[in-house]
Amino acid sequence: EVQLVESGGGSVQAGGSLRLSCIGSGFTFDFFDIGWYRQAPGHECERVSTINGDGSIDYSDSVKGRFTISQGNSKTTVYLQMNNLKPEDTAVYYCAAALYLDPAVNGPCQNPAPAFGYWGQGTQVTVSS
Repeated sequence: EVQLVESGGGSVQAGGSLRLSCIGSGFTFDFFDIGWYRQAPGHECERVSTINGDGSIDYSDSVKGRFTISQGNSKTTVYLQMNNLKPEDTAVYYCAAALYLDPAVNGPCQNPAPAFGYWGQGTQVTVSS
């Protein structure tokens, strides 16, 4: 069974750091785009960062310079290092894997259709001021 599981969320004060992990099972991340998305209450799903099958990386403007996406030594783990966290970073963070994650699409976050690839259940990040 193919699964993505996120972990590492929690509660921190503004300025703090967290590292999120996305672990896949049932497949490897070879040739897949792996992305982090987030959704805050009352807000739409937002694309945060992706590491693509060709090795390229991109970040949303809201996290650029503060977040770093990286691949673990295994081919089934991707991390999101989040530094200098702000209250507006508070959201549920989701990991997604697809052969192509369209950069123009912010993703469904919840209840994704199969066409959007594999998605995890999310991990909560709460940043207090």
